[in-house]
Amino acid sequence: MDSAFPAALNEWPRIAQRIDHTLLKPGATAAEVGRLCQEALHYGFASVFVHPSYLGLAAGILRGTGVKAGTPIGFPQGATLASVKRFEAVEVLREGAGELDMVLNVGALKSGYPDLVRADIRGVVEVAHGAGVILKVILETALLTTEEKILACELAVVAGADFVKTSTGLVGGATVEDVRLLRSTVGERAGVKASGGIRTATEVYAMIEAGADRIGTSAGVAIMREMGAPRL
Repeated sequence: MDSAFPAALNEWPRIAQRIDHTLLKPGATAAEVGRLCQEALHYGFASVFVHPSYLGLAAGILRGTGVKAGTPIGFPQGATLASVKRFEAVEVLREGAGELDMVLNVGALKSGYPDLVRADIRGVVEVAHGAGVILKVILETALLTTEEKILACELAVVAGADFVKTSTGLVGGATVEDVRLLRSTVGERAGVKASGGIRTATEVYAMIEAGADRIGTSAGVAIMREMGAPRL
């Protein structure tokens, strides 16, 4: 057990409640999604995140359990038309989505079109909140300057997003410095989700200490086992 978290054996259930258990690789199978859901139920993760095409499957397995089924919108590049993102959100909510993570239009932000970015987010916020579902906005921090990260946070908060999130995990990943910056920017106005490259309990603790409320990871089971949780 790493000395950075000596109380981990007693803390794994609390940490599990912060984890979005994720499977977004292109070749993911239905059987793997089923296994993902069983793992989430066993450890008590906050949610599972799967591709939209598997959302109905995951939602059916998790219905009534307290573990939410989630899916990303505009994944992975965020360059989809705002109308398409909104439509995608409507469709996955019909499939049973309990949480949504949408990818920011990074190109629009870097082009100096803040109104477009804000409207893009607002369209999905309206759909999500109309269904009583929270929305997290993926900033893809590895592609942004410090000033752009701050602006992206402000636009997300003004548009009504519930969380800002570091990364898809496909372009760079979460850093402690970025999590601190996001937290200092949004304050208590929104949650912060760290995602991308988080594979150990030590990294999870570092992100939480920096201000993360949620952790997105495909290594949730390994992290739980490292912390002493029982095997499935």
